[in-house]
Amino acid sequence: MSNTPITAQAVASLRETTGAGLLDCKKALAESNGNVEEAITILRKKGAASAAKKADRLTKEGTIESYIHVGGKVGVLIEVNCETDFVARNEAFRAFVKDLCLQIAAASPLYVSRAEVPEADLAKERDIAAAQVQGKPPAAVQKIVEGKLEKYYSTVCLLDQPFVKLPEKAVKDMLTEQVTKIDESTYTEESPDSNGQSCG
Repeated sequence: MSNTPITAQAVASLRETTGAGLLDCKKALAESNGNVEEAITILRKKGAASAAKKADRLTKEGTIESYIHVGGKVGVLIEVNCETDFVARNEAFRAFVKDLCLQIAAASPLYVSRAEVPEADLAKERDIAAAQVQGKPPAAVQKIVEGKLEKYYSTVCLLDQPFVKLPEKAVKDMLTEQVTKIDESTYTEESPDSNGQSCG
């Protein structure tokens, strides 16, 4: 355990940055020997674990949001559920739902998550990727094919897409941050857009 003194100011600053509880921030700073970036990583990992544990909870509240693009050629209707009415009325939660509408309109995902991608589609993508790297060593081929599959997921799966307002983060990362901040589990359901595409 580190002997580096953890100041109240450092804890408060980390809390403001991450939205995590004071005790969690203090523990993360102690664990990281006062390294703020490492402490943020620790909190994010714990947040992700926390979000995963909450994923099976009953979500009977929520909100429905719609977005119609200029010209009326693209439309999105989305339902995002949560556990309590308190969260459903939370401004940050509602703003995130609006952002998801913009995300879907801009990026046209075909699926919400990787689990929904048909195996036939994945097999096709693997075949195409493998054909593009013929002649390379088998180990290299496998690595390249997996990389191309990751790229495919980030194109067709909502949760894997770069977030429109913060492209360095995936939608699933933003969702995990929201779950951590509001202490709720959420999931999305989307109706087909004008092109007949659906995310759930």
